[in-house]
Amino acid sequence: MYLIGLTGGIASGKSTVAQRLSELGAVGIDADRLAREVVERGTPALAAIAEEFGSDLLLPDGSLNRRALGAIIFTDPVRRERLNAITHPAVRQLTRDRVAEAALADPHAIVVYDVPLLAEAKAGGLVTFDVIVVVHADAATRIQRMVDLRGLTREDATHRISAQASDAERLALADVVIDNTGGLDATLIQVDALWEGVLTAEADKSAASAGIRSQGSSAQS
Repeated sequence: MYLIGLTGGIASGKSTVAQRLSELGAVGIDADRLAREVVERGTPALAAIAEEFGSDLLLPDGSLNRRALGAIIFTDPVRRERLNAITHPAVRQLTRDRVAEAALADPHAIVVYDVPLLAEAKAGGLVTFDVIVVVHADAATRIQRMVDLRGLTREDATHRISAQASDAERLALADVVIDNTGGLDATLIQVDALWEGVLTAEADKSAASAGIRSQGSSAQS
């Protein structure tokens, strides 16, 4: 199995890159979806959130009021850390499970772990990535995208960017940088080139692994 760690700041275009990699044949694991899964109705994490932040963060049907919670955590770093302490352990365990399932289903699978907070969560300690890909766009571009496409105010957009790692922190992790400040075609060209490199790297890794197993078998005999 070959594991890609894919990250990028909010509105960087990371989802576009993840979608393209899935179209090319990668197995996608979306950390945001896992984070939603661990706080579904009836989960221990949701109960802990209600206890920590108040039951008024629950909608009438018992599900999480994400908008209300977001208004709190994107402006209060202390409370954001409290939320992370509740949800991150559950997401990490679910991530391990999903990566293991993908490897079991196909030992040669190319798996993309799409995680916006890789820098903050130090996900490299959670799983070992073969390559870390950072999707990058400057802050001004990302703020404008959030205003135009998500209906946020500039103040709210700025708060959300400030709540995440800096561009420098993310880029310091990168083995590959996808520049998404231009048009879609330019981004997809970069992703396709990445995919070709990954296919070669996975084949080399599999061949090396097979060689090690062969040597081990010979030594035992």
